[in-house]
Amino acid sequence: MAISRSGSKRWVSAADPAALRVGLRIGTPASKAQAMIANLAMVDASPREDADALDRLALWALRQYSPVVAVDGTDGIAMDTEGADHLQGGEGLMISGLVNRLRGRGLTARAAVADTWGAAHALARLSADETTVVPAGQTAKAVTRLPIHCLRLPPETIHGLRVLGVDTVGELSAIPRAPLTLRFGPEPGRRLDQLFGRLAEPIDPIRTPELVEVSRPFAEPIAAAETIAKYVRRLVAQLSSKLEEQGLGARRVDLVCHRVDNTIQCLRAGLAKPVRDPSRLGKLLCDRIEKIDPGFGIEKLTLVAVMAEPLEEKQVASSLVEETVTDISPLIDILANRGQRLYRLAPVASDVPERSVTKVAPTADETRATWLAKWPRPSRLLAHPEQIDVVALLPDQPPAVFTWRGKRRKVRRADGPERIFGEWWMRRQEYEAVRDYFAVEDETGERYWVFRSGDGADAGTGSHKWFVHGVFG
Repeated sequence: MAISRSGSKRWVSAADPAALRVGLRIGTPASKAQAMIANLAMVDASPREDADALDRLALWALRQYSPVVAVDGTDGIAMDTEGADHLQGGEGLMISGLVNRLRGRGLTARAAVADTWGAAHALARLSADETTVVPAGQTAKAVTRLPIHCLRLPPETIHGLRVLGVDTVGELSAIPRAPLTLRFGPEPGRRLDQLFGRLAEPIDPIRTPELVEVSRPFAEPIAAAETIAKYVRRLVAQLSSKLEEQGLGARRVDLVCHRVDNTIQCLRAGLAKPVRDPSRLGKLLCDRIEKIDPGFGIEKLTLVAVMAEPLEEKQVASSLVEETVTDISPLIDILANRGQRLYRLAPVASDVPERSVTKVAPTADETRATWLAKWPRPSRLLAHPEQIDVVALLPDQPPAVFTWRGKRRKVRRADGPERIFGEWWMRRQEYEAVRDYFAVEDETGERYWVFRSGDGADAGTGSHKWFVHGVFG
């Protein structure tokens, strides 16, 4: 538990879940907290270190999730994910993956996606759900019943509104604007307009000195796709020169378009390997320019290499024989930036079929591992074994008839059993577990890979239920 102080006053400024469960709350006086819990562990809060950690977290989010990221208060970050969420599988998968990755780092987080910064800020802090996605156009419905302290107003304004009996956003928005402004100034009205999207609230992206960045302002706004593409190619050439000076190649680049209406449009391009080839970078960005809505015009273009890695020039060894080396990374880049999730399959040293394969990056180095199974394996392995109804003689005979997905199949030929033992060093429950696999062929010539859980005699080795695990091509 962290304790903040101001003069002689000391209060709880942060508490872990265990402290919250016993009744401690943020703002509780330190003396009261000590009286409530014996031997309470307390440390002095360090706002500067907290701010530095939040800056590092924002920079990490900038590189991983969105071209536009900024620190949001003392306990959050704001991201404009439009144009970047498809790279993470959509909004829902993106924020659930974000929360899970933060949990893996020991951080408890809540995330929300909404049409406006203000709505996302409020829902992330007040929603009971760990993740919240508000459908487009439904912001008003999602925030109307929220308390007014979600509006980022000064404490004295919140207190004054509550004295008047205003407790929710809906009640505040129903008050005529003129008397509200006369008594409390323009801030409540401005925050309401930002919350409902009537007033733009652009996010000023976080930037650090190590980021390689180039920009081009315009005296007259540009809007035509051809004009935007022309200047993007020029910026790409400048960025490539800067990267070459530092011996770097870009792995992720962001094109940020500042519009005249004080809003931002972004494009993000990821690369499988470090690259500083202007033609390749320019093609990735220009092929997606139609996704940019210039509105009334773009007054500034910024190109940032948010992820860069060392890139060394390699000398091609001379040879009497011409060698053709096919580099498929440009194709990988094109497909990945269209939202496709690309991977390769690599073998894993495991006899259990579902553990014998893993996903690796398309350009990952060869592991030189191989599948050691001597028995044939199906060309298609099901994501999860599917239970089937079987007529078979125990303990060692293959199925004579089985029903799968509502269709009854009579077995004409079968090969097996192939016995696979459980990996007790990974799961203690598998100490005695076995599976007996059979390759079977039905009367239509279709071939399946089926198994019985257990050895057919001892109930401790498995349930003796049958499953389909794969289909032969």
